[in-house]
Amino acid sequence: MSYNLLKGKRGIIFGALDENSIAWKTAERVHEEGGIFVLSNAPIGMRMGNIDQLAAKTGSQIIPADATSEEDLQNLIEKSMEILGGKIDFVLHSIGMSVNVRKGKAYTDQKYDWTQKGTDVSAMSFHKVMQTLYKNEAMNEWGSIVALTYMAAQRVFPDYNDMADNKAYLESVARSFGYFFGRDHKVRVNTISQSPTATTAGQGVKGFDGFINYAEKMSPLGNASALDCANYTVSLFSDLTRKVTLQNLFHDGGFSNMGVSDAVMEAFEKGQDK
Repeated sequence: MSYNLLKGKRGIIFGALDENSIAWKTAERVHEEGGIFVLSNAPIGMRMGNIDQLAAKTGSQIIPADATSEEDLQNLIEKSMEILGGKIDFVLHSIGMSVNVRKGKAYTDQKYDWTQKGTDVSAMSFHKVMQTLYKNEAMNEWGSIVALTYMAAQRVFPDYNDMADNKAYLESVARSFGYFFGRDHKVRVNTISQSPTATTAGQGVKGFDGFINYAEKMSPLGNASALDCANYTVSLFSDLTRKVTLQNLFHDGGFSNMGVSDAVMEAFEKGQDK
């Protein structure tokens, strides 16, 4: 169901890879709600995914950009305003990568140049995106910037590895830059701490299938899907949430406030009986 929540609004959506990704679902929902946008991904992401299909479906243009490159981001923002016909109202940062995770390096045995690369892509890029928008005065008043995060920023999930540190940094950047963006330009900055979601990136984490099942059993409402997250993101892009900023918003079916659930206890007790 569409409510025209984003009619007349312009944006940039980073990180749509394939139909399983949250950014992809968000782009579809934004389109349905009347928003127009530019799609952007790193050149390697462009080769791996199907972003051309999404662009055709939503009538959007694609501007490749390495989000760690200030030059690429400057070009992206200038061209986006030209294509969309004005300043930006919303931005989704859905970017994350750990070379240590990809290469199977344990948290206690990191290769630090890989760690630095992951931090630059997953967290520092968010600062670079916002700094470029800020310096160019590219955001309209009451605009909204959202980045995707995960609860490993607050709690220990061993196999999430150095991505947990990246997400903690990302959330701090959102609060710190969000203050200046709100004070100077009336722009909101928030992060969404999403349930474990069966995206291409998520499935690269060791033990992902077991954990997504665990989270489903722990959460009173069950895990939030990529589409659920897209709907929540639309609400944060809309004018209905104008005074929500500097927040890390848990969107996880209640998982973040659970200690234990009956379903998990029952599964544990069955295991003990064997």
